[in-house]
Amino acid sequence: MCGILALMLADRHGQACPEIYEGLYSLQHRGQDAAGIVTAGNKGRLYQCKGSGMVSDVFHQSQLRQLVGSMGIGHVRYPTAGSCANSEAQPFYVNSPYGIVMGHNGNLINGPDLRRFLDKEAHRHVNTDSDSELLLNMFAYELQRMDKYRINENDIFEALRNVYDRVNGGYACVAMIAGFGVLGFRDPNGIRPLVIGERDTPHGKDYMLASESVVLTQFGFRNFRDIRPGECVFIRRPDRDDLLSGQRGPTLFSRQIVPCKRFRPDIFEYVYFSRPDSVIDGLSVYQSRLNMGEKLAYNIMKRFGEDYASKIDAVIPVPDSARTSALQLAQTAELPYVEAFIKNRYIGRTFIMPGQQIRRKSVRRKLNVQLQEFFNKNVLIIDDSIVRGTTSREIVQMARESGAKNVYLASCAPMITHPHVYGIDLADCKDLIAYGKTESEVAESIGADGVIYQSLEDLVASCTTENVSDFELGLFTGEYTTGASTEYLVHLEHMRMVNNRARKNSFAEDEEREAPDDISLHNTHSDASLN
Repeated sequence: MCGILALMLADRHGQACPEIYEGLYSLQHRGQDAAGIVTAGNKGRLYQCKGSGMVSDVFHQSQLRQLVGSMGIGHVRYPTAGSCANSEAQPFYVNSPYGIVMGHNGNLINGPDLRRFLDKEAHRHVNTDSDSELLLNMFAYELQRMDKYRINENDIFEALRNVYDRVNGGYACVAMIAGFGVLGFRDPNGIRPLVIGERDTPHGKDYMLASESVVLTQFGFRNFRDIRPGECVFIRRPDRDDLLSGQRGPTLFSRQIVPCKRFRPDIFEYVYFSRPDSVIDGLSVYQSRLNMGEKLAYNIMKRFGEDYASKIDAVIPVPDSARTSALQLAQTAELPYVEAFIKNRYIGRTFIMPGQQIRRKSVRRKLNVQLQEFFNKNVLIIDDSIVRGTTSREIVQMARESGAKNVYLASCAPMITHPHVYGIDLADCKDLIAYGKTESEVAESIGADGVIYQSLEDLVASCTTENVSDFELGLFTGEYTTGASTEYLVHLEHMRMVNNRARKNSFAEDEEREAPDDISLHNTHSDASLN
């Protein structure tokens, strides 16, 4: 799961970089491993800056000033398939044909097959283990086959049609062709999100593509809509003929490249990943979490019986993504709601971190407790989900250390019993705490007096709208929208092991390194320009 962003300004002399840079902050929750921006200036020259770390770590003002041009794309990386090496920071770039850069969110189920094809038949070099580079090279290969000096929008759509035929998985992408335009496309099942919006200016319409609508509303883009499954939009930069004819601003082209197979957005976007102020596929994430809280409230009232109010003294959310659901649960059940965990906002999402010991340490650094809200009370703690159980175990222990009499934990999501194969690193089955266990066994494992999970039916009902009633649920059921072979699952687990090993080493080095040295390394991760 990554965050992607593309911007085309109507003003050819405008600078896209400042808004891309600020927009990446709004997508930072989607990836904290690496960040990057590539812009296109005059005569199609590309300028890039990318590296490991959060947005604030990667970019400095001196670098941002060098990212010139009225169009560009940005990316924040969450490590999935592949390693956490700096070489995997996106956007990726190939110089042939035409100079193409791409940012990608998702995973490709047939990545090993694509790698063999690119090596043996397309004869294209792939430098990293990233699925994103595979997808970029597939697109470049299909454009190369056009064998044209200059391409048009129809060539782009035709090349993508062939890419769709070869690629299988869940993905959303933005790309830029040097000096020509930007494009965005989405997998035929709509698993990963992508939205487009427009903004009126004196020079014409500006266009922005992003993983979440919150970025568009932040910069005043309106009339936004979700890219349809199997659809591509291409935004062409005004050329000389356009300017001579008096046309203002870029031109938007849209085409349904392949039919929608099954419209199945990933339901975990609503549970955890997306910001509550985003709207994805017509559904407010905030509203979906209110619905989850209400459904979970009725489940808890049924579980505890008619005298449930005497058994629960306080409803406590685990910040931040569980807050909305916890508040709605408390209101529905008429139970006291208290903010008893105080979050340090400068610590990243803990389940992304490698190794149980590192995650346990990070939970303590991230959360502190209000002792008076736990002491001598029966508390119901609400979390968005329970994955490995590391965070849950520490939270329960913190509640007990604060004097709680009984500690119950409720999850807004059902039991997670299978890996996620579309770009979310939720561990192998054996590392998932609910795998092969009952609720009581999970409770015993994390030291809670009871664990209550949302039912799958209630979760689906919480996210269902007139437009979407079917979802990607593989992490709960083991049945994936595109299928996932045993070979691929073995490959994915191998890549996770490599990824976690590298990240553990990186964390260990960071803790040993002195602060001044740590800061000085950052400039080695970026390039001012690409020729």
